[in-house]
Amino acid sequence: MREGSFWLYLLVAAGVTYLIRMLPLVLVKRRIGNRFVLSFLYYIPYAVLTVMTVPAVLYATGSAVTAAAGVAVAAVLAWRRRSLLTVAAGAVAGVLAAQLVIRFLLPLL
Repeated sequence: MREGSFWLYLLVAAGVTYLIRMLPLVLVKRRIGNRFVLSFLYYIPYAVLTVMTVPAVLYATGSAVTAAAGVAVAAVLAWRRRSLLTVAAGAVAGVLAAQLVIRFLLPLL
């Protein structure tokens, strides 16, 4: 990549990010009263976070089986209302356990 094109890409990305954040503040002058729009805006951060997180979780380990094990452990711990640190540590332990089972126990069977 040429040096000039890098700066152009960076400026375009900064401009788009700025416009996305600035335009609603400029265009919407009064308080939003529509319940549908308010509920839609309320759930946008959760939807965006889910869209960014789920693919990363499923492809982080390199194996769908170990990723599924980590997700399953995390889901059970989150369902039981454990802390975020406990859920993350449990997911890591679930992935590790699944990898150990696949690597060492399955060849013996």
